[in-house]
Amino acid sequence: MDEERTEAWWSRRAWALLSAVRERAPLVQCTTNLVSMDIAANVLTAAGASPAMLHCLREIPDFTPRCDVVYINVGTLSEDWLPSMRAAASAGRPWVLDPVAAAASGFRMEACLELLALRPAVVRGNASEILALAASSLSDSSSSFKGVDSSHDSGEALQAAKALARSSGSVIAVSGAVDFITDGQQVISASNGVAMMQKITATGCAVTALIAAFVGADPSDALAAAACALAIFGLAGEIGMESAKGPASLRTHLIDALYGLDEQTVTSRDTSLPWLPVFRKYTVWGDLQGPGKP
Repeated sequence: MDEERTEAWWSRRAWALLSAVRERAPLVQCTTNLVSMDIAANVLTAAGASPAMLHCLREIPDFTPRCDVVYINVGTLSEDWLPSMRAAASAGRPWVLDPVAAAASGFRMEACLELLALRPAVVRGNASEILALAASSLSDSSSSFKGVDSSHDSGEALQAAKALARSSGSVIAVSGAVDFITDGQQVISASNGVAMMQKITATGCAVTALIAAFVGADPSDALAAAACALAIFGLAGEIGMESAKGPASLRTHLIDALYGLDEQTVTSRDTSLPWLPVFRKYTVWGDLQGPGKP
């Protein structure tokens, strides 16, 4: 019988996955946007993974099969990069998609839907991005759009995320003040992090890269990988905020905190700590159709 997934289980699982990343140094091929390359590479390296920024179509046949996981981010999408993204997503490695500003243009949405059809292990986006993807798959044009930022609360996208997970076969992660992660049946929530993280460019892209590293370290449970990576990243932000004076210093201290995370910090239940231990606000839901559920 499977072990019950209590808060304590999730804490142990988060530490086990972070430890696996540090021990195995999964090679993460990043076809990501020009804005996020630096912070994504630094976050991956601080966590113990090995990032490789790769965009050339001619390199995909040689390089991608040797990777542990592929991370694709459409933030600075171009016609030149899209064939590389399609090829990398089709190379037989587990991969993760970040549909940045999916509704910004017809070309971008078409590209995101085409990539989604190639079955990423995880799709991580903000509420507006996930709502837009779900709406497009249902031919519903009612969703609103606000660049790379979200104009919706993550809870507003929960039902859409669940439907999208069921139709795509991917784990869907919706970032926000509360992060929601679903495989279409189970729904996990985590509320680690601080508001100032939203003032650092490309933190969303960076946490998707971290999700990819967790998937690369253990592809067997993409739901746990996504949930644990989001919570670990948020915890690092909480710890980093203790020393930060603004967004620029928070960026540095967040990366330092991620690098320095230890087992006691990740799994502690000590309420006297100045930050919220990972998963203190973790909630596990089953079917969301029941009364009183979001």
